Amino acid sequence: MLEGQLPWTEILLRLTIATILGLLLGFDREWRGKSAGLRTHTLVALSSAATTLVSMEMFLAASEGGKGGDVDPVRVVQGVAQAIGFICAGVIIRGRGHDVRNLTTAATLWTAGALGIACGAGFHVIAGLTAGLTLLVLILAGLVEHRYFPQDRQDGPPPQP
Repeated sequence: MLEGQLPWTEILLRLTIATILGLLLGFDREWRGKSAGLRTHTLVALSSAATTLVSMEMFLAASEGGKGGDVDPVRVVQGVAQAIGFICAGVIIRGRGHDVRNLTTAATLWTAGALGIACGAGFHVIAGLTAGLTLLVLILAGLVEHRYFPQDRQDGPPPQP
């Protein structure tokens, strides 16, 4: 397992700040009745923070290893993130009218990609903290959405005619 440069408390702080900021943006969207709300914005912010942390840690680990100029792990992260973006776009379905579905699923897939990058790079603390915060967002923000924003939205396929 690789040893990261940042202490786990700093990693948790950075991931938590991203989570809170994503929640704030999501609350605004939710308040305005937009389809991408609390969970979607929060998961995108959280997974982006996790991906950024992994990229930074990979670069620092490669630099310390004396491998220098030819090592650029950020390219790997960029390629994986781009591929996951295409997958997420394929998951999003436009239903009848302007109804958009599966945004939270797409954001969760994006988060899963960030977790995969973290695990693949050996940054288990980043992955574990991100997974925990993701589950917290999915459960708690889901409860808040259903309690305070009782719109007929589902994170599944559109209804059949």
